[in-house]
Amino acid sequence: MSYKRLENKEEIVLISMVEVYLQTGKPVSSASLAQKLNNIVSPATIRNVMAELEKEGYLYQPHTSAGRIPTDLGIKFYVNHLLDSTPHDRVGEVKIAPDDLTVSSGELDKLLLQVSQVLADSADNMAFVISPLISQVNFDQVKFIKLKDNKVMIVLLSTFNLIQTDIFTTRVMFTQNELDQAALYLNQHFRGKNLSFVRDYLFRELPKLKLKYEDLIEKLITLIRNYPSPEEENKIFLQGTARLLDKAELFDFQKLKSLFQNFEQKANLVRLLSDLISLERVKVILGSELKMPEIADCCLILSHYGDRRQVLGSLGIIGPKRLPYERIIPLVDQVARHLSSTISSLERGVVI
Repeated sequence: MSYKRLENKEEIVLISMVEVYLQTGKPVSSASLAQKLNNIVSPATIRNVMAELEKEGYLYQPHTSAGRIPTDLGIKFYVNHLLDSTPHDRVGEVKIAPDDLTVSSGELDKLLLQVSQVLADSADNMAFVISPLISQVNFDQVKFIKLKDNKVMIVLLSTFNLIQTDIFTTRVMFTQNELDQAALYLNQHFRGKNLSFVRDYLFRELPKLKLKYEDLIEKLITLIRNYPSPEEENKIFLQGTARLLDKAELFDFQKLKSLFQNFEQKANLVRLLSDLISLERVKVILGSELKMPEIADCCLILSHYGDRRQVLGSLGIIGPKRLPYERIIPLVDQVARHLSSTISSLERGVVI
C-alpha cells in the first residue's frame, strides 16, 4: 500500500475517524467527528477534508447521504501511526503473570502451547504460535531412537535448553547402536550448529571424511539424507478459533467458512505465516494485502521470538479488521518479548 503525504489536518481527521469506526463499525459523519474533536474543527471543514481523503483512497462513502468508512488504506495508515510510537511503551492493560509461562518439562512444544493460550485469552481473538524447524535450531545434544517400520525419532536439546522431537522415515534400516554412534559423532563435532549445517557440511566434506570414518560416515550420510527432509514443516499452535465465531458479524460468512477450512489444513496456514516472519518487532498485515480472498476480512498482528542468538519463530493474532489495535499491538509485542526472555534465561539441567 502506498501513501500520499497527508497534511496535519487530514491526518487528525483520518486517525480520529478510524478510531470511531473501529469502535462502532458504522459510517462516521462529519458532525459526530466534530463532536469527538471537541468542535475544534467545524463539521463543514471536516466534510471538505473527508472529501479530499476519499479522493486519495483513504475513505469511501457507502451511500450518498451516509457518513464515510475507512478503506484498508485508511486503516493501514492508522495502524502505521500506532506502530511509529514504540509498542512496548503502551502496556497499560497488558498483564502477564510470571506463572503463565512455565518450562518445568523442558519441552518447547508445551511452552509454545501455553503462549498461544495466554495470547488468545488476553486478546480475545484467535492466537497462533509457530515453532522453529527442528533442522534450523542450534543443538547442544541430539539423540536418535529406533522405532518400527524404518521410523526414527530425533530428540534435540537446543542450545537454549529446550527439547524438540520429530519422527521421520529412513530408506534403510538402522540398528540402535548405529543411531547411537551417529548421535555421538554429531554431539562431539557439531555442538552449537544445526542439522541443516551438518548436512551441508557432510556432503561438502564427504571425500575427506570417508578416509577417516568410512563406515560411520556412510551410515551418517544415509541417515542425514532423510532428515531434514524437503517436506519438513513448522508446527503451529492455534488457540481461540471459537472466538472468531463469536465475532461472525464482522466477517463475510463464506469467507469465514473458507478461513476455517484453511485452519484445518494447517500446512497452508503455516506456510503463509512463516513467509510473513520478519525482524520488525511487530508487523500488522491486512488480509487484502495477501491477495487471498478468504482472509480479506482479517487482520494479522505478528512478531517474532527467539533466544539471544537466533530468531526461532513467530506468534500473533488473527482477527477481524475491526480490532482494538491500540491494545493488541503492544500485547503481541509484550508476549513475544516475554517468551524470548523466558527462553534466553533458561539454565542448564535438562538431559536427553
